[in-house]
Amino acid sequence: MANVTFPYGKEHITYDFAKENFCGTLVSSIHSYIPPKGGAELVKDAMENPIGSDRLSILAKDKKKIVIIASDHTRPVPSKIIIPPMLKEIRSVNPDAEITFLIATGCHRDTARQELVDKFGEDIVNNEKIVVHDCADTDNLVDMGTLPSGGKLYINRLAYEADLLISEGFIEPHFFAGFSGGRKSVLPGIAARQTVLANHCSEFIAHPNARTGVLKNNPIHEDMIWAAKKAKLAYIVNVIINDKKEVIHAVAGDVEKAHLAGCDFLYGLCRVKPIMSDIVISTNGGYPLDQNIYQAVKGMTAAEATVNRGGVIIMLAKSNDGHGGEGFYRQLADEPDIDKTMQIFLNRGRNETVPDQWQTQIFLRVLKRATVIYVSDAEDELVRDLHMIPADSIETALAKAKKILNKDDPTIVAIPDGVSVMVVDN
Repeated sequence: MANVTFPYGKEHITYDFAKENFCGTLVSSIHSYIPPKGGAELVKDAMENPIGSDRLSILAKDKKKIVIIASDHTRPVPSKIIIPPMLKEIRSVNPDAEITFLIATGCHRDTARQELVDKFGEDIVNNEKIVVHDCADTDNLVDMGTLPSGGKLYINRLAYEADLLISEGFIEPHFFAGFSGGRKSVLPGIAARQTVLANHCSEFIAHPNARTGVLKNNPIHEDMIWAAKKAKLAYIVNVIINDKKEVIHAVAGDVEKAHLAGCDFLYGLCRVKPIMSDIVISTNGGYPLDQNIYQAVKGMTAAEATVNRGGVIIMLAKSNDGHGGEGFYRQLADEPDIDKTMQIFLNRGRNETVPDQWQTQIFLRVLKRATVIYVSDAEDELVRDLHMIPADSIETALAKAKKILNKDDPTIVAIPDGVSVMVVDN
């Protein structure tokens, strides 16, 4: 038997697979990687050896208004490790600088005070100027021109007026931008809603290079890097973290060169080759990423890359918070014909994109390739509304999959953490 453990919410599910038809487990080596130093030391080393730029202390000298773009409550960035050395280096040469933290919410809700305290600590929240970006606040958005895609770039006025714009962040696989981090601090981080919607248009989401681990000729990434440079994002500190949210690698310096170095490091740890199979079992890495169905689409895309066309994806995601987005739910539940919904999206122009469309579009792409059986705590009716088949266990899901495939011994692959792997066939 092959014994595999899958994260599920804050717990784990273990299952024994018969070796006869179990083809293997696709796992990232990021969680077993042992860094040479602790997180704080890794950040310190990166800042002392910036890639493609001067040290922050040189960039900050004589600058009056300095804006630090920081991630919001939806990202597990270890800001308590990253931010103090950034502030120390700035103030070592420029103690009178006007420093503002601009929280990169993108199109997310506001970040609450307690969430800021959890992120930065009481000292920074009580003593530093913090502004939360609002993508709909037109009075505080500045027109920066037209993106390569044709969409309009509007960014937060504070960033536009800064004498020095810098950012913190982390790098992980991203299912249509290739990787998170770096340039994403600007777009979508501090951009207008209409800018984000244009960047996430159906044409780009459908592009073959808008995939996990791909930056070259990825139109979504190209818009993002153009926006970051147009905004004059001069310096970044980005980290890579493991499943315990510990820093295992850090890069600092130029927004493009330092970010690419971090992506290369991550690619070396997370890349796995597909093992094409009839059934692929995936997860969203457990809590906090598997709290709703919307987020679970990310873990499904890993399975999509290694499941046979017409096969079955078994997705394990606790989903105790339900669907995760009303727009996402309605786009799927209100139309039984997924081909019709997909065509509606593809017929929309770049500036006609609606919220959540991109997530629905990717989910539809998965559904068009394979049947999805969903193991969760969500109501069965909700799962069916979203064109999936509910199941209460891996055993039940496998029995249903065999009936769908009309096979007694279908081939099976397991992906214990679908958001930490990049399934790439080259």
